[in-house]
Amino acid sequence: MAARPQPALQEIEAVRRADGESRSLAASLPRLVLEARRISANVIHGLHGRRRAGTGENFWQYRRFVSGEAAQNVDWRRSARDDHLYVREQEWEAAHTVWLWPDRSKSMAFASKTARDSKLERALVVTFALADLLVAGGERVGIPGLMNPSSSSNIVDKMAQAIVHDTVARSSLPPSFVPSALSEVVVLSDFWSPIGDIRAMLAGLSSSGAHGTLLQVVDPAEETFPYSGRVEFVEPEGGEVITAGRAETWAKDYIARVAAHRAAIREETNRLGWLFSTHTTDRSAAELLLYLHSGMMVAKGSAGRVAVTAGRSS
Repeated sequence: MAARPQPALQEIEAVRRADGESRSLAASLPRLVLEARRISANVIHGLHGRRRAGTGENFWQYRRFVSGEAAQNVDWRRSARDDHLYVREQEWEAAHTVWLWPDRSKSMAFASKTARDSKLERALVVTFALADLLVAGGERVGIPGLMNPSSSSNIVDKMAQAIVHDTVARSSLPPSFVPSALSEVVVLSDFWSPIGDIRAMLAGLSSSGAHGTLLQVVDPAEETFPYSGRVEFVEPEGGEVITAGRAETWAKDYIARVAAHRAAIREETNRLGWLFSTHTTDRSAAELLLYLHSGMMVAKGSAGRVAVTAGRSS
């Protein structure tokens, strides 16, 4: 019998791994859904009643004209005052779309002894809970590249089913798409991707004028680097192994590089008027949900969104 070609063996192994991962996720989803609903029930509802731009009768604010918009949106009287084109926005009265994207790549499965959940579990729980809150407040919620926006009362079940049946490779950052100008985008990830990739993602998501939040979900061990002695570090996405003879001597360098990486992300989000914060999985999921809920209720002025700090933000 002829030997099976190597590519076929790799494909079979990939299918087996994917099957095992999907079964594991499917088994944990009912618990995560219940936890998400419990948390969302404890958070004050009422996203409606906030003032923000959109369709309505009352004047809200002027904003810069975005390339690609209809020329009829330009307020020519206001634009005549200087060298820029402006659009007259009205107070928001109708539901708009919130895109939620939890990172489900391999690195998110990590959980140290001091963590309450894995990064993946925490990201899913908070995503489900936030979706539940948003829909209760009259919003439409979708997952980029996976689920179209919906205001269904069983939004959590729809999201869970979409995730379980997703067969696409799990990337660390959202797929490339351009949300509408009135959309909100919330990305929950560990954001250990190269800063160039993160900049490119932000450029695409913000190109239409949409606003959003980047929430870095990390394990306590990734924050403090509590390792000593000979340690082998395995890169979960590529499988690369790095061996440290005396891991404790790496701590200072590691913490400095993490700080520099976050500073680069924050510089980019500040420039765009987006929010950026970090959350460690030894803290409560309710704390993270409250932070996101509060951040989305902050009124956005012409200079960008007002910063909100809650939980562990650096």
